[in-house]
Amino acid sequence: MPHTIRKILPLFLLMCVALSFHSYSQSKVINSGWQYSENKTDWQTINIPHTWNSEDAFDDVSGYRRGLGYYKKQVFIASDESDKIHYLKFNAVNQDATIFVNGTEVGNHKGGYTAFNFDITEFVKYNAYNLIEVTVDNTHNIDIPPLDADFTFYGGIYRDVELISVPKQHFSLKDFASDGYYVNYYNVSEDKAGVEIKLLVDNYEISKSKNHLYLKILDAQGNLVLEEHQGILLDKRSSEVIEVKFPEIKNPKLWSPDSPYLYQLEITLTDKDGIVLDSKFSNLGFRWVSVDSEKGFFLNGKSIKLIGVNRHQDYEGYGNAVPLALQKKDIHIIKEMGSNVIRFAHYPHARELYELCDELGILVWSEVPIVNLVTNSDTFFTTALQMQEEHLKQYYNFPSVVMFGYMNEIFLRLQFDKKMSQPDREKLKKDTYRLTEKLEKLTRDLAPNHITVMALHYNEIYNETKIADIPMLIGWNLYFGWYYETIEDLGRFLDDQHKRFPNRSLLISEYGPGSDVNISTKSPMTYDYSQEYQLKLHKSYYEQVQDREFVTGMTAWNFADFGSEFRGESRPHVNQKGLVQYNREPKEIYYWYQSILRNDKPIIHIANYQKELALVNEATHEFTIFSNQKSAKIFLNDEFIDTLNFASGVAKIEIPLKAGKQTISVEADLANDTSSFEVKNLSNLKSLKFETLAINLGTYINFYDEESGTTFLADRAYQKNQFGYDENSGKCKRQLIANNIKNSHLEGVFQTILSDCGSYKIDVPNGKYKVSLYFVEPKLKSKEQIIFNLKYDVDSDEDEEQRIFDIYLNEKLVEKHFDMASNYPDKYGITLSYDLKIINDKGLTISLKPIEGEPVISGILIEKIN
Repeated sequence: MPHTIRKILPLFLLMCVALSFHSYSQSKVINSGWQYSENKTDWQTINIPHTWNSEDAFDDVSGYRRGLGYYKKQVFIASDESDKIHYLKFNAVNQDATIFVNGTEVGNHKGGYTAFNFDITEFVKYNAYNLIEVTVDNTHNIDIPPLDADFTFYGGIYRDVELISVPKQHFSLKDFASDGYYVNYYNVSEDKAGVEIKLLVDNYEISKSKNHLYLKILDAQGNLVLEEHQGILLDKRSSEVIEVKFPEIKNPKLWSPDSPYLYQLEITLTDKDGIVLDSKFSNLGFRWVSVDSEKGFFLNGKSIKLIGVNRHQDYEGYGNAVPLALQKKDIHIIKEMGSNVIRFAHYPHARELYELCDELGILVWSEVPIVNLVTNSDTFFTTALQMQEEHLKQYYNFPSVVMFGYMNEIFLRLQFDKKMSQPDREKLKKDTYRLTEKLEKLTRDLAPNHITVMALHYNEIYNETKIADIPMLIGWNLYFGWYYETIEDLGRFLDDQHKRFPNRSLLISEYGPGSDVNISTKSPMTYDYSQEYQLKLHKSYYEQVQDREFVTGMTAWNFADFGSEFRGESRPHVNQKGLVQYNREPKEIYYWYQSILRNDKPIIHIANYQKELALVNEATHEFTIFSNQKSAKIFLNDEFIDTLNFASGVAKIEIPLKAGKQTISVEADLANDTSSFEVKNLSNLKSLKFETLAINLGTYINFYDEESGTTFLADRAYQKNQFGYDENSGKCKRQLIANNIKNSHLEGVFQTILSDCGSYKIDVPNGKYKVSLYFVEPKLKSKEQIIFNLKYDVDSDEDEEQRIFDIYLNEKLVEKHFDMASNYPDKYGITLSYDLKIINDKGLTISLKPIEGEPVISGILIEKIN
């Protein structure tokens, strides 16, 4: 190309980018106006992204639809496009997709989380509408991972669909839907850095073609740093591999979470006359990483402790068909928390999010969904390896991606499958090991300069099989203090692993308890779902990891609550281990992480664990404040109370409170926060005027009902002028059931049970009341299978128990021969309501008199009738 033409090439390129729809290669998103049907008879108009499980995965009916879905759309292709090559690209379809164009099958793709495309040129009709049809199947398939996991496998076309039209010479679209080029770095240091590019160029002409390649590296301000030009000769109907090596850049600006400096790569393909045929753009980030079994993770030669989160892609109300703007907001929220790493679990997420991680400075662990179990079949192995190859090639060029993974808790189902014979167990171990070796080799071969990683669950099987020795880095998914043992056992486990396997690099890839923003307690304990316990566990894990230099880091499970249809927690069908809620409203733990991870701006936050404060025989309440400041002053109703000193981002203080609205303020030199609370004093019920009183029986936790705005107070033993169970009326045992409660949203009430307790007293003053009693039959076998991760036993066979009892209110029989098992199927929430007049200062006594078995009760709601 003449020198003068090369000088004006940048302006010409800008014009081509701006007018790409009308010029050389083009990618057209065709998300709008699809038709969808479950039976090919009843059709509805929808837009992509779409899933058919956004509602049924959250209803009271067991299971969710896993089967076939049908999509179709008409696309007009003009006659002037007849000299181009046309591709259909699907960025993700879950999980088996068969594509038809004008009635002819053009291809099938297995795997629900990576992109794929098909050359449809020979099937296209020009100057006409072309019928695109897609048959999607999310049925359980033993040959397609994931086979089993603690998240919902939403069916549908849930990422963009593109119609790509390119000239007959173009950057290849055939290499597993990759970009058609791969960026590699060499000799990267603070002093210099080199870039080499491998490009795949396709020529569809029936004759040889002379073309030109132009490559540029620009700095963040758009200034030219380096450029290269090559004239190339492409054989007819061929795919060529072309390698271009730039000279080293002196004193490069390095990429890191604190300073995510990005250069830009521009690649242009022209014909022999300089007419642009195709172009690509990519971030370049100069960085190098390594792991050390003693010193942890290193970025650009400096030690860095990885602290961040896992992320699932679904969102309340959308399933996994989430608008990209909301997904991008997730990444900003994660960065705002102070995270320097994201594990995109358990599958590749939208590519646009990786680009955002490049820009914001977040290191990425990306993986494929080979989770819990493998199938020993050639088809499963082939699908798994293809899935990883697609993953590696499609996500290779992002500077933020430093870790490529391929398995998660792969022996989990084996651990719980007690029906499998010992020979079959041993064979499955060997088959899994064999697949792991293949995936490791593939990853190392295709993704040099990246760290290979897999995640393990708490079980010695990974050491026994030596599968933990295969990757460069292992992640332990550890739930000490939740599913097993105590919080403090985390450190003992880490020390033991490091002592036994000193050459292994490790991090904590998952950790965290479930928490519900409507549950609070003054005495946080394992498995209570309180935010207070969530803080207790996360804070301790963080401190234990900080004390151990050899631990690479930790990624909390999970960034946000996410859909898991089989779960029966206080919010059914949702795994509640998120640092933010399913709708992305932060839980209190999010602000604590900000206080320990952010040092670029002052943080102060008053934790609001309870929607209203009820003081029962108490004059003070303990407040929790988060801050990255050393100290702050706290005020009650503008009166100075004390000076707080923060340790590990937390300060706690007992403050005397009076009934009514109270305002707490916390002030430091550069930050402040204020929060108001409505305080109720319940020390003497008989002297109290109230509209409602709700009690959560069988538990020490408070539960807030968002629908009614009522707090069900923690249960207690009876004391005069208050409320509680009569300790002399039975064993008065506390019981928890982890099931979805049918026909009610009050799981936080029904799932806790006071059993074998004959009498309950509430010293309400004289008056007319509506008394509602809440019951559920705890022993009735659920007709759905509730997977509770490591606590779930697939072979458990709980005996059903018949219980029949009479119910009395102040010695008046209100319910005779109450038999839940005979009258209510499954775990039904039962509410019995009665009007009652209390006189003579006798208060309310609820009596449960057994006829057969132990009586149970879950909650009480007393409402004043005026």
